Amino acid sequence: MNIMKISEELKTSINVAFIAGDAIMKIYNEDFDVEIKENNSPLTIADKTAHYIINKTLNKFNLPILSEEGELLSFELRKYWNRFWMIDPIDGTKEYISKNGEFTINIALIENGHPVMGVVFAPALKELYFAESGLGSYKVENIKSMKDFKFSNFIDLTKSKYPKIYTLVVSKSHMNDKTQDYVNLLKNKHGNISTKAFGSSLKICKVAEGNAHCYPRFGPTMEWDTAAGHAVAYYSGCKILQADKKTIIKYNKKNLLNPFFIVSHE
Repeated sequence: MNIMKISEELKTSINVAFIAGDAIMKIYNEDFDVEIKENNSPLTIADKTAHYIINKTLNKFNLPILSEEGELLSFELRKYWNRFWMIDPIDGTKEYISKNGEFTINIALIENGHPVMGVVFAPALKELYFAESGLGSYKVENIKSMKDFKFSNFIDLTKSKYPKIYTLVVSKSHMNDKTQDYVNLLKNKHGNISTKAFGSSLKICKVAEGNAHCYPRFGPTMEWDTAAGHAVAYYSGCKILQADKKTIIKYNKKNLLNPFFIVSHE
């Protein structure tokens, strides 16, 4: 991959993901309080810290920013956004609190309802995924700062190889009957199958990198949960469609709740 082809937006997003990752890892290794938001989801000082760092940096592009921890503007204002940032400062706060390492920083650039760039950084795992229209989709392992980026081994996710046994990713925190029904459907179709459980947007990325053939999501997610991972999967050659396997996923809808969807490489 030619690093010179990386846009300023992508370069800045990767760098600020590292900076935010370093900040939240310092909190991660200490004791911290947990708040409960109105929607019953957890919130920590790390979520707020990452939100502040990322927003302060991305403001230089003079684009609107939609962040899980920011102000949720009405659709009457948002509907005029043709190009904007969509941020999840910590995706997988439950994983962050339980300290299992499977949480990510998600930064996406949306144009006309579609992610054209995405960065997913898992600071505890030192794994970086990034993708951009015209560039492709890549993974970097054992990385935690921008100074390492230039000399990294870039794994081209468009060349991912998939397991012989049909494998699907499921959520660690949100397994339900509808998902189990879909698992049973795949068992009938493929015979012996394998399932792997991951937290956060890593589930989408695992399909992009060839660890699994499919990730069915029949549970609630918000647009900021999926936008960056969507870019990673899409530009690797995977499909992300609504549960009917025909309708595309759009962003900046009036209701920011995602429909049920399926990520697959097929």
